[in-house]
Amino acid sequence: MTTQHKHTYDQAGNQLCCTEATKIYTQAGAPELVDNQNKCKGHDHEGHDHTKHSDDDGHNHDHVAGSPLKLFAPAIISFVLLMAAIALDNWMAQEWFEGWIRVVWYVVAYVPVGFPVIKDAVVSIRKGDVFSEFLLMVIATLGAFAIGEYPEAVAVMLFYAVGEVFQTLAVSRAKGNIKALLDQRPDEVTILIDNQPQIIKAANAEIGYIIQLKPGEKLGLDGELLSDEASFNTAALTGESKPDRKSKGDSVLAGMINLNMVSMVKVTTSYTDSKLSKILELVQNATAQKAPTELFIRKFAKVYTPIVVFLAIGICLLPALFVADYMFSDWLYRALVFLVISCPCALVISIPLGYFGGIGAASRNGILFKGSNFLDTLATIQHVVMDKTGTMTEGIFQVQEVNFNSDFDQAVILKMVNALESKSTHPVATAIHQYVGEVDPNLRLDQVEEIGGHGLKAAVDGKQLLVGNFKLMDRFNVRYDIDPATIVYTVIAVAYDGQFVGYITIADSIKADALDTIKQLHKLNVKATMLSGDKSTVVRYVADQLGIDQAFGDLLPEDKVNKLKEIKAQHQRVAFVGDGVNDAPVVALSDVGIAMGGLGSDATIETADVVIQDDKPSKIPVAIRIGKQTKRVVWQNITLAFVIKGIVLILGAGGIATMWEAVFADVGVSLIAILNAVRIQKMKF
Repeated sequence: MTTQHKHTYDQAGNQLCCTEATKIYTQAGAPELVDNQNKCKGHDHEGHDHTKHSDDDGHNHDHVAGSPLKLFAPAIISFVLLMAAIALDNWMAQEWFEGWIRVVWYVVAYVPVGFPVIKDAVVSIRKGDVFSEFLLMVIATLGAFAIGEYPEAVAVMLFYAVGEVFQTLAVSRAKGNIKALLDQRPDEVTILIDNQPQIIKAANAEIGYIIQLKPGEKLGLDGELLSDEASFNTAALTGESKPDRKSKGDSVLAGMINLNMVSMVKVTTSYTDSKLSKILELVQNATAQKAPTELFIRKFAKVYTPIVVFLAIGICLLPALFVADYMFSDWLYRALVFLVISCPCALVISIPLGYFGGIGAASRNGILFKGSNFLDTLATIQHVVMDKTGTMTEGIFQVQEVNFNSDFDQAVILKMVNALESKSTHPVATAIHQYVGEVDPNLRLDQVEEIGGHGLKAAVDGKQLLVGNFKLMDRFNVRYDIDPATIVYTVIAVAYDGQFVGYITIADSIKADALDTIKQLHKLNVKATMLSGDKSTVVRYVADQLGIDQAFGDLLPEDKVNKLKEIKAQHQRVAFVGDGVNDAPVVALSDVGIAMGGLGSDATIETADVVIQDDKPSKIPVAIRIGKQTKRVVWQNITLAFVIKGIVLILGAGGIATMWEAVFADVGVSLIAILNAVRIQKMKF
């Protein structure tokens, strides 16, 4: 049954199907390089999730269509026939190898590599894309046949076919590197049923099942560790090879590898909703958001190709009006050379491949980009604005001091505070819980309310309980006789029944790599500013320890927005680094939102443009360097293609360059650009 073909276009209005780039990406099993869709085979995949193909769906997007030997087979046949023909022409001339036999021999040599391109050109024209790369090659080679340049006609198409295979293999390798890195989900898991191990499909495991994980096995689903202790390799998720030790009750994630002993894990998330599934989907879809450079090149190629065709016609025919000894065959040859040189393959394939390589390099370092456009933006970042807690500090608080008025029973008040803080997910609540212990189940809280940027409010035995910062005390007109600015640590103020009870001091530790992060940012000429809702004294202390350029504390969410607006008003490109949830307004306002804690919050992955999975701030300058290097390689390829093609185009039009130089300007430049793009995946950042 034939399905109606549907043209597809990007947001710039450029056609995404029936092009050489689409053909190569499809052969390489990487259709996501053209917006995650394979649409050149008469069927539309819109809305289709490539991560959910079955094994028998009739088309596979994850593997090269055939082995390298199979891909090279037509070129090998053509090469053998061509070399034999050249030998019979020049080195061992035979009387029988002339006339129609010689023509047929070269035609047979041409067919293995030329017929697929002719077919693609016809299909492309039928779909409405007349001026495709395929048509340029067909016109050039058939024209060479027409003027008797048989060896060059076959050679041009042969090198074009070989170049296409190398391009396919390069794209396939880039795709394979990312897939091997991320698709770590095992197909099967061992679960315990009545204390008996049973192997089932990971996709069939339900929430609440108990997984038995042996040493060396990968966890198939997210869960909660039931064993007392376990050690995991988290490299697939974070890029960090250092073992991560987990204790009973800790969250463990799909893709982690159990290192030491048999462990028990209770499934808490379905297979399709695991963090690893979300990460894999994120990277698979990342190239759908094209960088401005990539969109420009596509738009350029759309206009450039027809112009080149008409220029070639002009080169062939117009000299008849001005040249005295005009010979049609000579000028046709020049026009054909011009056509071969002009193919924009080096640009339309190597540039998206460069961004694809950048996304792969980032994911290998535990950094996830939601689109290649963010690689471009990060490369130009001038100012990084960061949150404090959980970004530059560990976010693991410990109670330092409890300073309550002696008129109140400290134990009773602490129980109330512990019960109220249990309603919050803030790290401060965890510190208080660890200090006080289990929540008293007999303690009843009514009218619990969280007041953004201030703290928590509730009623206990009909009396108001306030737990938060001193702005909360001011808001409810609670009088206190201390100066909060004199206390260096984070302070939790407490009031009960309208009276100030006292305060609890809590301290957080600075992350081990935070100081190096700021040094690396300064080396990149990037300024650093810290914005926090924490006390100004605490924020200034942390900023001074790290060498941060500016620091502001005691900020509400709207204050952070205003501060960011002030920075952007200085015409600076700004990245904001935070938790991606509480700071959503600031993330939305920044040029790039970077989320720390990708392993801890689903909402973080949803909100941010870039996700740093292992919470290490040192990955911020790494992400910037990857963006800069990717952009550098992309522009190297653009410059290389334009300069070499420009030179050879002029030489070709002047009759100096032959088909052989034309082949280098097309296929040779394409291969150099592609190898340069693939280089990103091997770089260390």
